[in-house]
Amino acid sequence: MNPTSYAARLGLSRGWIEFKHSLTNPQDIGFTIVTTAAFVVVLYLQRDAKVPGTDLSLAAATLPGVLGIGMAFNGLSGAVGALAVEREDGTLLRAKALPQGMVGYLVGRIVSLSLAAVSGLLIVLVAGLFLVPELTGAGLGAWLTVAWVAALGLVATLPWGAVIGSLANSPQAAAGLSMLLFGALSSVSGIFYPITALATWLQAVAQAFPLYWLGLGMRAALLPDAAAAAELGGSWRPLETLGVLLAWSVAGLVLAPPILRRMARRESGSLMMARRERALQRIG
Repeated sequence: MNPTSYAARLGLSRGWIEFKHSLTNPQDIGFTIVTTAAFVVVLYLQRDAKVPGTDLSLAAATLPGVLGIGMAFNGLSGAVGALAVEREDGTLLRAKALPQGMVGYLVGRIVSLSLAAVSGLLIVLVAGLFLVPELTGAGLGAWLTVAWVAALGLVATLPWGAVIGSLANSPQAAAGLSMLLFGALSSVSGIFYPITALATWLQAVAQAFPLYWLGLGMRAALLPDAAAAAELGGSWRPLETLGVLLAWSVAGLVLAPPILRRMARRESGSLMMARRERALQRIG
């Protein structure tokens, strides 16, 4: 078997095992419960409000953005945090010693974080069935669109999260960097709303990144066709959504492994111990 294919296969197995372990980790479960509950509370508070000038509930208009930003946050920030922690505790150093170890590591991280993100998405969707009456009328096509947009959105963000995480020297720096980038992109992404009200140059910036297309794809799946009139060009642009998310996915999967390998080549036991000493000093 090709070494890269074998490493990817091991990565799939590792990702599944890590996901199962996370289901018994109180810290992981607590984080998932808190973040998912926050989204559900927002939908609950908006359930009786209407979008001005329409019969569409505010909760129904918000739900696609909640699903999209959940995928993006878990993909980008989840990968950043995991890489920073595992760089400090020596996991990356051990992966470096294996043939094609960084490929297996990246695949494993994509699988485990994707499963965690999908679990959160399903919980929000189940809550949405009770809080958003419009959701019960969604057909098979809508659910298939949710599925492929979520899947591509995760693959479009997870490898880039790993790349960003490789730039940070500590989990604290990684968290700060990821939140700064995610906040900046989210503020102009239009993931919760059409970007037609933004300046033209901001519209161009938003469309260059996957967050906008995640929001657009989820709105296309779950909102009525009439809502497309508020979007750029008056259309959901499914082919453009597919193309941009696919391009970010391919670019990330191609570029992340060599960047991680280059970062891993600079890793050593002495550097790892130095970071651990700094971490212990911060705690002390």
